Amino acid sequence: MTVNTAPDKAATRSRRPARNGAGIGERSPVYWLYLIPGGLLFTAVIVVPFVMNIGLSFADWPGVGEISWTGLDNYSRLFSDDTFWTSFRNSVAMIIAMVVVPTAIGLVLASVLFDIIGKRFGARTASTLRAMYYLPQILPVAVAGIVWGWILRPQNGALNTLLESVGLDGLAQNWLGDPNTALPSVMAILVWVQIGYPVVIFMAALQRVDPDLYEAAELDGAGWWRRFRAITIPQIRPEMFVVALTATIASMKVFGPIFVLTGGGPGDATNVPSYFAYQHFFERANVGYGSAIATILTLIIIVLSVIFIRFQARSERKDTGR
Repeated sequence: MTVNTAPDKAATRSRRPARNGAGIGERSPVYWLYLIPGGLLFTAVIVVPFVMNIGLSFADWPGVGEISWTGLDNYSRLFSDDTFWTSFRNSVAMIIAMVVVPTAIGLVLASVLFDIIGKRFGARTASTLRAMYYLPQILPVAVAGIVWGWILRPQNGALNTLLESVGLDGLAQNWLGDPNTALPSVMAILVWVQIGYPVVIFMAALQRVDPDLYEAAELDGAGWWRRFRAITIPQIRPEMFVVALTATIASMKVFGPIFVLTGGGPGDATNVPSYFAYQHFFERANVGYGSAIATILTLIIIVLSVIFIRFQARSERKDTGR
């Protein structure tokens, strides 16, 4: 009697992984076709203008006519330009106003809304307050600038009128016209604009935290502050990195509020690199010098992004013990 030990062909075919691109570890060339539109758009919108900008940074060109190549003259002039360094010092103030303060306040507000307001007054109340905090983010910059310009106007402005009505006339200032108060005033406005962004991100992050952790902590007698330090901050650390990175990039290239509120003034008290580049591009017809400013700003943003991403990856590896 002969026993057929040859494997059943039908069974073999059924166990064989599919070769239509859905198999584990397999990638069909078709997948790369989906990357072509995004790649072309990225090249046209980002790569080509950036390369052209770098090229123009080595030239003296008013925007029309013949381009005169000058080598590194724009960069040597840039690093000896006091206004350039002032604009970057002001960028540090923008980071404080758009990253440090909003992230810290937004973290506390999100935790209060989620852990206290949501539990005592319901999720709808917490969501309504969250939307109110986020409202400045969706307002057009021009509208917000006009409103704040009216509030901070030296003559008949809402803030000065309020101070005078309560007997604090000595505190009334030309808030946006005085070099000593212009930058702090812009920073305060940017905190107001930016604070809703971390609140929304952090509240969304808290939705994935296991509620049993909070319940167990409450049963153990932990108050809100201890729950905040021991549960909230460690659990949403990845989102904190995301907020810090995106807000830092936004603060380095902030333009709209400066353009609407102060125009970089008085003097250069509120000037920032992006607005400084705009002045040379469009107001002074010095495209080469403006390109050098924009190139340096872009390189700084890339370096900061790499540092943030590596720091986040190291933190995640440390948390997972890898």
